[in-house]
Amino acid sequence: MTTGVQVLDHPLVQHKLSIMRKKETSTSKFRGLLHEIGMLIGYEVTRDLPVTSVRIETPLAEMDAPMIDGKKLVFISVLRAGNGLVDGMLQVVPSARVGHVGLYRDHETLQAVEYYFKVPTDLEDRDVIVTDPMLATGNSAIAALDRIAALKPKRLKYACLLAAPEGVAALQGAHPDVPIYTAAIDSHLNEKGYIVPGLGDAGDRIYGTR
Repeated sequence: MTTGVQVLDHPLVQHKLSIMRKKETSTSKFRGLLHEIGMLIGYEVTRDLPVTSVRIETPLAEMDAPMIDGKKLVFISVLRAGNGLVDGMLQVVPSARVGHVGLYRDHETLQAVEYYFKVPTDLEDRDVIVTDPMLATGNSAIAALDRIAALKPKRLKYACLLAAPEGVAALQGAHPDVPIYTAAIDSHLNEKGYIVPGLGDAGDRIYGTR
């Protein structure tokens, strides 16, 4: 496993991802599977959240019970495709706050261009998880993390569905302290900057656009 990268090789994740990769998988099926994988990724990416002991009363007795400590978690979606993962993660952590970073890729330069930025203002004491299904060139991820890191969150993590080795290397070069969570690291990028074998354009497949 690449240092700083956790590949979620759970059989359920891999099975669902394989169905998503099929070109004949429908928009509704693709969207539903991404939602389900988002829940599973959310489970793993929050595994190390701090907990504290709280005195509660069950129907039978009092006890010291573990509860998540600190301020509410923040999920930040890289629009538009990141919403697919966030929706699933919110099933696991419904109290989380949500931010959005709007970026599109210039198809000539492959660089990320920002058009929207709205996140919770008080990130200093919060764990922040940035989500985008595809870590391809890494340009969008780096641009999003640059903006969010400037707000000095307590911890930053990056969660995606698929990654390319080129994107992993670029992201780790720019933000070496940000751990990456992904369901798979594929072979390479093609000349247009798409992940191979990949699953196509995640945003188009989520929303049925071309």
